[in-house]
Amino acid sequence: MSGQSITDRIAAAQHSMTGSAISKAVCKATTHEVSGPKKKHLDYLIHCTNEMNVNVPQLADTLFERTTNSSWVVVFKALITTHHLMMYGNERFIQYLASRNTLFNLNNFLDKGALQGYDMSTFIRRYSRYLNEKALSYRLVAVDFTKMKRGRTQSNQKLIKTLPIIQNQLDALLDFQANPNELTNGVINAAFMLLFKDSIRLFAAYNEGVINLLEKYFDMKKNQCKDALDIYKKFLYRMTKLSEFLKVAEFLTRLFLLQAPSSLLEALEQHLASLEGKKTKELSADNSKVHSKIESTGNIDVVQYCFCVTVL
Repeated sequence: MSGQSITDRIAAAQHSMTGSAISKAVCKATTHEVSGPKKKHLDYLIHCTNEMNVNVPQLADTLFERTTNSSWVVVFKALITTHHLMMYGNERFIQYLASRNTLFNLNNFLDKGALQGYDMSTFIRRYSRYLNEKALSYRLVAVDFTKMKRGRTQSNQKLIKTLPIIQNQLDALLDFQANPNELTNGVINAAFMLLFKDSIRLFAAYNEGVINLLEKYFDMKKNQCKDALDIYKKFLYRMTKLSEFLKVAEFLTRLFLLQAPSSLLEALEQHLASLEGKKTKELSADNSKVHSKIESTGNIDVVQYCFCVTVL
């Protein structure tokens, strides 16, 4: 129990006396020790989410209760534990979180008593916003974007509705904004590793959705083309933001992000202009020539042509 405070030990003892194994595990995963939650406690809680006789709302509520603690360490570790269970626990855990009207209300959280309290409180506010957005995304589409199967095809309308939801979740994730020096803190490092894994999987779903949208672009009606072009422009901006986020992770893994060529954006803008009856340079060239800018590497190979994340 090295590193635990007297408060942690008393709380663990109380849960042992009442026979609440889940509460005890939550307490031990969210101690005052400045390090990430221990694997054995996380594994036990994951196991609990898969047991049908375990009350998932009670488990979640125990974690929520830990976020009311005044210590940034305890609150941060409660968020990390929640995130871990959203990623690796039974789906009914995230389903319950998504069903709640409110999740984490930490926008005003501030630990004034600890040496690192002010700085860490900022990360807690950002991190809680991401977890709220992750749960909201699940509520809106009934799927965790980080666990979506590849190769799904969706209608134009479905894509235009779904991609902005992914954008919002990715925005909240990228707002964490830790720098490499701060990742030497064990608590921030644990949170960042989960965010890093989510960012790769979330971008994979985002990337595939945008590619699917672009493949349908030249067959869309004018209003759908407008929406699709707006989504693509926002996608390019988020690629830049994601590149900045991934630079922080360079010491964890080697990776790179291929940027979409400017000629693709020009092709999309020219096609929309043609639908609106505007005059553009080289517009006399048929739509088939414009379309060929996207298909120059062959249909679905637009994936390599435009954008991809590669982890080495």
